[in-house]
Amino acid sequence: MKKDRIFLSLGLKSGSELKYIQSALSENWITLGGPHVDALEKKIECFLDNKKYISALNSGTSAIHLGLILLGVQKEDEVLCQTMTFSASANPIVYLGATPVFIDSEPDTWNICPVALEKAILDRIRKNKIPKAIIAVDLYGMPYKADEVRNIANKYSIPILEDSAEALGSIYKGRQCGTLGDIGVFSFNGNKIITTSGGGALITSSDEVKKKAIFLATQARDDSPYYQHSEIGYNYRMSNIAAGIGCAQMEVLEQRIMLRKRMHEFYVDYFKNIDGIKILSETSDDYKSNHWLNAILIDPETIGGNNTKLRVELEHANIESRFLWKPMHLQPVFRKFPYYGGDIAEQLFDRGLCLPSGANINKNHKLRIKKVFDNFFKL
Repeated sequence: MKKDRIFLSLGLKSGSELKYIQSALSENWITLGGPHVDALEKKIECFLDNKKYISALNSGTSAIHLGLILLGVQKEDEVLCQTMTFSASANPIVYLGATPVFIDSEPDTWNICPVALEKAILDRIRKNKIPKAIIAVDLYGMPYKADEVRNIANKYSIPILEDSAEALGSIYKGRQCGTLGDIGVFSFNGNKIITTSGGGALITSSDEVKKKAIFLATQARDDSPYYQHSEIGYNYRMSNIAAGIGCAQMEVLEQRIMLRKRMHEFYVDYFKNIDGIKILSETSDDYKSNHWLNAILIDPETIGGNNTKLRVELEHANIESRFLWKPMHLQPVFRKFPYYGGDIAEQLFDRGLCLPSGANINKNHKLRIKKVFDNFFKL
C-alpha cells in the first residue's frame, strides 16, 4: 500500500478561517477590498512594527509589478535582477517593456552578489544605460546581504525592490525582511509560510504611496461621480474572503516559523557528519531565516550520487523534493538579456535540491525521510 505523500511545502489551515469566511458571507462582503482586507493589512503592519504600510493584493507577482511602477520603471528602462529566483521576480520587468539585467549569486546566502551587482551598474553606465531599479530576493527565506547592496544602491542612486515573497518572518540585523528595500513584496501563495489561498502584499514607507498602490490596483478610477480613468490601472486588489483566510493565518504565523526552523534543525543534525553536503544556513547572527524551504548542495564526487538521483529516490518513497530555481539567465525566455557574474548560480542549480519543509511534517514523516537518506548515503 502506497504511503501518503510528503509534500515540499503544504499550506495548512489555522482552524479560524471559517469564522472569518462566515463573517464575510453574513455581511455580504464577498468582493474585492473590505473589512478583512483592512484588518489583514493592519495585522501585517503590526507584525513588521516599523512604520511600514501594507497594500493587500491578489498575488506577489502583482505586488512586484506595482512596485516597479511606483519606482518609476517604464518602457526601455533597465532593471537589475537576481538570477537565482522564480520567474515571477523577472516577468513584471518585461510586462513594463523594460529590460531585465541578471546578476549572479554569492555563495553565502545564494542571493544577489554585491560585487557582480556593482560591476553590472558600472558597465551599464558606460553603455549609457543607468539602471532604474534593483530587485533583490530573499531566497527560500534567507535574507540577502542588505547592507552591502544598500551601499551600492545609494552610491548610484538606484532604488531597491525587495522580493521577500518567501521570507515573511525572516530577519536581517534586527529588521524584518520585506522592509529592507525601498519597496517590499510578500507572497501568500498556497505553499508559503502562511497563505490567503492566493495573494500577496506590497510594503511601502508612506501612507501616500500605499494609497497610490491601491488606486492602481483598483483600476485607477478617478475621484469622479462617473467612471473616469486618467491612468492605466489593474485588477490587483485582494478579496475580502481571501483576506479573511489571511487574518486567520496571521494568528499562527509565529508557530509556523518555529516549526519551519525545527525542520531546519532536523536537517542540520542529520547532515552534520556527512561530507559532501552543504545546507543553506545562516552564516552569522546577522541573519535569521524563516527557513521556508530547506535546500542542500550535493558534491557528487564525494557522495557518489547527485541531486537528480536523490530526488528520484525520494520520489520512489512518495516524498516530494525539487531542484533549486533554474537561474533566469539560463531560461529560454530570458536568454537574450544581459547577465553579469560567474557561475555561482549555475553551480547552485546543478548541485542543489529543496527538501520537504512544511509545518505539517511529523515524526513519522521525518523517519520516512531519514530512511531514504540512510539508504542514499549508505549509513
